[in-house]
Amino acid sequence: MRILLAAGGTGGHINPAIAIAKECRAHMPDCEILFVGTKRGLEGKLVPREGFDIKYIETVGFKRKLTAENIVVVGKALKSMFSARKIIKDFSPDLAIGCGGYVSGPVVAQAALEKIPTLIHEQNVFPGVTNKLLSRKVNTVCISFEEAEKYFKKANKIVYTGNPVRPSLLTVSKQSARLALNIDERPLLVAVGGSLGAGTINARMLEFIKTIPDDIQLIWATGNREYDEIKSKISSLPSNVRVEPYIYNMDEVLSAADLVISRSGAITLTELCTAGTPSILIPSPNVAENHQEINARALEARGAAVVICERDLEKNTLKDKVSELIYDREKLENMSMHAKEMSKKDALDLIYKECEALITK
Repeated sequence: MRILLAAGGTGGHINPAIAIAKECRAHMPDCEILFVGTKRGLEGKLVPREGFDIKYIETVGFKRKLTAENIVVVGKALKSMFSARKIIKDFSPDLAIGCGGYVSGPVVAQAALEKIPTLIHEQNVFPGVTNKLLSRKVNTVCISFEEAEKYFKKANKIVYTGNPVRPSLLTVSKQSARLALNIDERPLLVAVGGSLGAGTINARMLEFIKTIPDDIQLIWATGNREYDEIKSKISSLPSNVRVEPYIYNMDEVLSAADLVISRSGAITLTELCTAGTPSILIPSPNVAENHQEINARALEARGAAVVICERDLEKNTLKDKVSELIYDREKLENMSMHAKEMSKKDALDLIYKECEALITK
């Protein structure tokens, strides 16, 4: 059995693909799995780290509005289709899966043209352009929010599965995670702005660590693109603060954390709910249809998170909110309980069943 997975760009696309790949291998230990990505995204680091092979193609995406730039993109898209066709010919997959990012377009489209069973997974309420186009050609569309169904009106089959997460998030305990991370009994705050980082969150954390209390431990992931600049601005790092470019062991970090400061991408929120981690969410204002704030408000309405929009993020707001929450054990326990209530723990199982149905069809 051969499975081809296409995902690229950010961790929000790549990590679900990795989770699906691991689930397929757990059920079919002898299956061969190949990823396709671009050299510009994080897939070049994340995929090999998990022990999977990856091939690269050059591709670009279409703009949401009709522009002259899209005319140039058409030529590049045709070239990426030829590259995808060669990979498919050499690998001869029994199933092709797209998890988002521009690279999913040519790979899954070419697989569909060659009558190979195809499936795409959409992580957000508002689908990306690539998945909206692919939905008309693939066998199955897996969605993570029921509200997304209305955007796939011409899909052959839609299945509400939820977002897949790393299986270890379901099994790692807070005690074992803190032991693995060498975290003591003091409250642990985690700040992360997504796989690429968030300038607004980083700026606030630079101010925060100047006066961070000794009784709070902090793990701060700056994102790869801002790490060097952030480090250059820190003259002396407090002993209770760790600054990293990227968190690879997010399962342990979320399980160990008492409170997380984060953006509100779909996969991040899914992982927070699965781990039952209370959060302060700062939605990115620079996303299509403002979907991050919509996602974040859903958690806030259920008591699982607190939302602070960038427009309301004055210098001391974040610090005050952290101080208000991190010492309130009862409040944090309630937020954790509500987060767990929102988790859909069988997402991977549901997605695998759809894959299995296509393979054995």
